Amino acid sequence: MDLRTNIDYRSIVDHMTTAVLLLNADLTVHYMNSACESLFETSFLRAYGLPANQLVELSEDSQIRIEEVLQKTLDTAQPYTHREALLNISLKDRFVDYTVSLLPNSATGSLLVEFQQIDRLLRISKEELHIQQHQIARQLIRGVAHEIKNPLGGIRGATQLLARNVKDAQISEYTEIIIDEVDRLRNLADTMLGSRQLPSYEPVNIHEPLERVRSLVLSQTKNKIKVQRDYDLSLPDVIADRDQLIQVILNISVNAVQAMTENTDFFEEDKPRLTLRTRIQRLVTIQGVHHRSAVRVDIIDNGPGIPDNILESVFYPMVSGRANGTGLGLSIAQNIMRQHQGMIECRSEAGQTIFSLYLPWENRT
Repeated sequence: MDLRTNIDYRSIVDHMTTAVLLLNADLTVHYMNSACESLFETSFLRAYGLPANQLVELSEDSQIRIEEVLQKTLDTAQPYTHREALLNISLKDRFVDYTVSLLPNSATGSLLVEFQQIDRLLRISKEELHIQQHQIARQLIRGVAHEIKNPLGGIRGATQLLARNVKDAQISEYTEIIIDEVDRLRNLADTMLGSRQLPSYEPVNIHEPLERVRSLVLSQTKNKIKVQRDYDLSLPDVIADRDQLIQVILNISVNAVQAMTENTDFFEEDKPRLTLRTRIQRLVTIQGVHHRSAVRVDIIDNGPGIPDNILESVFYPMVSGRANGTGLGLSIAQNIMRQHQGMIECRSEAGQTIFSLYLPWENRT
C-alpha cells in the first residue's frame, strides 16, 4: 500500500508556519499557503495570477529587485537565499529570510519561494541587548552617584562651619550658594540611585493612572495642549503599583509636553496633541517571556520627534534631547516597568512619537 496516496500534502503545507509561495514560469502566483496569506495580508484567491513583483516588494534600500532573483533561479536552477531581507507590505516594513528554488521534475519551471518572518526574533534579540546595556549603564551611574554623595557631605559640612565662623555678609552669600548647589547635586545623585522602595502590587485598572496623569497635564498646561483619550474599557486589571505606574506615565507625558511646548514653531496648522490609548496586545514577548496577551498603553504626541542620534539610547541614564534635561526620567520609567515584568518601546518620527508600555495582565504566581 502506498501511504502517499492517503496524505493531503496541501493540508500539511497550510499548517506550516513558513510562508510558502509557488510561482509559474512566467513569475505569476500559482499557490500560497495560509502563512503566506497572513504574511502578505491577502488571500490566495485575490493573489492568484498576480505577477510576483506586485505581491513581493523589497524595500527601497535593497540592492536587488525580486524579479531579478526569481529570473536568475529560473535560468540557472541554482537556489538563492537572502537573510534579513526587508519587505514592504501594506506600507509596513517586515524582516524575513527567504529562499528561492526551482522545483524538481517541473516541466513548466515552477519556482518555490519560502519566507520565514524574523521580526519577532530580531525584536527579542534587540530587547535583550538593550536590557543588558541598560543594566550596565545603571550600575555605572549608581556607582558614580555613590562616589559623588560622599565628598558632597564633606563639602556641605565644611561650608556650614565656614559660614558660622565668618561674619562677612558677602562671604555668607557665597557659602549659601555652595550649600544650595551641594543640595541640588545630592538630590540629583539620589534620583540617579533610584527608589529603594519595592513595588506594592495590587489589581489596578490601567485607566485610573492614565486619568490622573491626564488631569495633571491639563492643569499644568492650562489646556494649551489637547489631551485625547482612546481607551479600550474592556481591558482586565493589571497587577501593579498604582503610584509607580503614575510616575511612569507622567515621566513620559511630561517629556512629550516639554518637547511640544519648546518647539512651537513646529506646529503651523495643527495644535499640540497628546493621545492616551489602551489596547490588548496579542502574542508578545517581554523580557524573554512569551505572553499570549498583554495590556498595551500608547502615549502619542504630534511633536517634532526624538533626534535619530539618541533614539536607540533614549532609555539610558543621562541621555536627553533637551539642553536642560537630566536624562533620568525615561531611564527610571523603564526600570519601574522591568520591576513590573513589563517594558517600554519607542518609535519616533517628525509629527508622531509613540511610547508603548506593555504589562502582562495574568496574575502573578
